[in-house]
Amino acid sequence: MARRGPADAARGPGAAGADARGRRARLAAPWIVGGLTGVITAVTTSLDAVDVAAPAKLGIVAVVALLAGVAAWGAQQGNDAEPEPAAAPAAPAQLPPVIAHFTGRDASLAELRRAVASEAGAGSPASPLVVSVHGPAGVGKSALAARFAHEIAEGYPDGQLYFDLRGEGETRVRPEEVLIGFLLVLGVRLTTDPGGLPELQKLWWTHARGRRLLVLLDNARDADQVRALLPPVGGCAVLVTSRRPLYLRNTFDRRLPEFTERHGVELLARLAGEERIRSDPESAARIVELCGRLPLAISICGGRLAARESWTARELAGRLQDQRRRRLDELEVARDIDKSVRASLALSYADCSQTQRRLLRTFGLLDVPDAQAWVAGALLGVSDLEGDDQLEALVDAQLAECSGTDATGRMRYRLHDLVRLYARERSEREDTGAERRAAIERVLDGYRERAEPVAAARWPQDWQRRTGARAGAPEPGYTATEWLSSERLALLALLGQAAGHGMWGLVWRLGRAACSLFHSLRVFWPEWRTVAGLTHTAAERLGDGRSLGIALLERASVEGGQGNVERARGDAYAALDLFTGLRETWWRARALRAVGMSLRDEGNIDEGQRYLIEAIEAFGREGDGWWRARTQRNLAEVRLAQRRYAEARELLEEGLEVFQRNGNRYSEAQTLRALGEVLAAEARSLRASGAHAEAETKYSLAAPVLERAAETFRLRDEQWEEARCLRAAGEVGDPRNGLRELTFVRHAERMLEGLGDTWGVARTRISEGRALGRLGRHAEAAEALGQAVEAFDELGDRWWQARARRTLAEVLLDAGRREQAREPAREALELYRRLGNTAGESRARRVLAHASEPVA
Repeated sequence: MARRGPADAARGPGAAGADARGRRARLAAPWIVGGLTGVITAVTTSLDAVDVAAPAKLGIVAVVALLAGVAAWGAQQGNDAEPEPAAAPAAPAQLPPVIAHFTGRDASLAELRRAVASEAGAGSPASPLVVSVHGPAGVGKSALAARFAHEIAEGYPDGQLYFDLRGEGETRVRPEEVLIGFLLVLGVRLTTDPGGLPELQKLWWTHARGRRLLVLLDNARDADQVRALLPPVGGCAVLVTSRRPLYLRNTFDRRLPEFTERHGVELLARLAGEERIRSDPESAARIVELCGRLPLAISICGGRLAARESWTARELAGRLQDQRRRRLDELEVARDIDKSVRASLALSYADCSQTQRRLLRTFGLLDVPDAQAWVAGALLGVSDLEGDDQLEALVDAQLAECSGTDATGRMRYRLHDLVRLYARERSEREDTGAERRAAIERVLDGYRERAEPVAAARWPQDWQRRTGARAGAPEPGYTATEWLSSERLALLALLGQAAGHGMWGLVWRLGRAACSLFHSLRVFWPEWRTVAGLTHTAAERLGDGRSLGIALLERASVEGGQGNVERARGDAYAALDLFTGLRETWWRARALRAVGMSLRDEGNIDEGQRYLIEAIEAFGREGDGWWRARTQRNLAEVRLAQRRYAEARELLEEGLEVFQRNGNRYSEAQTLRALGEVLAAEARSLRASGAHAEAETKYSLAAPVLERAAETFRLRDEQWEEARCLRAAGEVGDPRNGLRELTFVRHAERMLEGLGDTWGVARTRISEGRALGRLGRHAEAAEALGQAVEAFDELGDRWWQARARRTLAEVLLDAGRREQAREPAREALELYRRLGNTAGESRARRVLAHASEPVA
């Protein structure tokens, strides 16, 4: 039954009846004409067969013809009536539905609204609004675009068109296919071959002009696929999703980020149930992190939990912990792209060139958190420039991402965790074991090539014997601190990975360079200890005595620096035996110094000085002025502990002359710090003896020397050395500068905490306790010293365990708390006895005796 439109209703029932009769007349007219034509033919034929006069025949034919003409005229009158218009096709509404659990995109939706409102305000009639959203696989681009399209659909009453440009498998959807679909849905009848893309575009432009259309193009591969589909003028809007930026003109183009943890947990709760997720928020947050905060992966996990009521969030998190096959297996409910992280990534992988695929596979092999662009060239075995180009192509494909600019000013790149797992899967499937190993070796060698010059430029005396001047390797264009700060995590990861693959030669060479940097900068102590251990293991596996001796010295340095003096002494003695047997005289001299330093730190001053003196003589025979002067500074520190101040000053002044002559400002500042400590000790000794005027003179000399050394290191950004100088400035003991000295000490403590130097922090708390005690703030002083005692107990540094307890007892005595002072004094005395430190034992005995005196 035909539908009546609003115009029909306005004309009334009479008009409707007339129209009905007119329609019946028009329908009957052809039959009437046909019938009369047949009658005329039959009559004419019959007259020929019957004997009728001619005038009568003519009369009969004329009457019949007249009747036929009248009938024809009536039919024509019916046809001349206004034709009924064809029913207009309904406006297309092809937008896909919005997912029920859509969440977490308020900020992105607000940004899209602003973009549309801004474009509407600009009112550009010449081109449509194009909004492009790109991002990695599984980030939720299609869901966001569909949600926003439904929100603005009412503003485009002439239709909303949708096309998924992804195609099946690796098939690329051609623009011609899309245009034909759009034209058909707009009611265009393509009865003949429309021709190629140019002809279809013209048809599309013709039929889109004057309409307000919303077009959603999902999963575009590149700009060419989209450009041919854009409407010709303003008034229309186009939403595009893609995995790479399209760089279309006049386009609002934004990358859709991964979820925050909060949004990820919210999505998980919507799918798995609020109470279930709220009961174990830690496991929920862990699931979100293991999913890389990708909405697709989180949705799959939520669906799995919803379908398996017996599973807990903790159990699912445990299943996802498997870094290899299982995590990607768990993030798949079907092989469809929208139900599998693996399948979704496979689509992006298929779009890459062969070279880009190989780069992705090998990049995924590395355990590094991120890397500079040169690594891409090393992985591929090509130039840095070519590797950089290929890496940027992966960034465009949303398979790699830029993680920021590091301290050297270089860009760093990383793979999303799930992309890394996928890349490793593909590498195991497509690359041989030899190919994978070769790629890792090239990267390790690249790091070695960069680390060695940086280390040699930073500390040339560690790499070249008989060099007094600072000149070593050419400066690489950034400081050693900047390079090590940027690469320390990557170094640690690569050395561990190389050790796992048995690449011991590369582990030793890269580890040696890294240890030299850690040692000279005195930063990142836990990392230094780990690298020193790996370097030692590599040397043992290589079976090379010289390499083992160098590794032992490095391990002795880090262990001694962290208060593990017994281990340090053992490593130093082992290195000395090796170098003596190998007749490596220069390295033997360095081992002699290391033994002397470890004995000094252990409190065995007399034995320690013997090794230091022998080392000074050995460096003299080698003609190495720098190491001789440095060891003289170490001997001066022993003389300071022995209260032989004049000898200490003489050794330091001789060393200063060497460093100043060679222009080595770093070593000069170190020696100034030691000289300031000697002058301060002299001042305290003079004051204790009653020589106040002479003491004030020494105090006035000590403080400026220490502050000058600290400023030198501050200008060089040598934070560890600056902190040592500040701590020494806080230990001067000048009664006129008590608050200033406390400020120095606390500043040093904060710096050392930032550097991760736990031993240095504990040592500085002793200085803080002394500074507070001099100010009469005994309760605070006892608290700081108590913290130092606990810290050195944890570190196992017996010499400083004794020193901290003795100082605590002294502060408690000054506060009049004799009974409380006895226990730390007794413990300090026992520790000094075990160490064989007679000077420390004598001083602890005096403190204990004072604490044991009866209270008046």
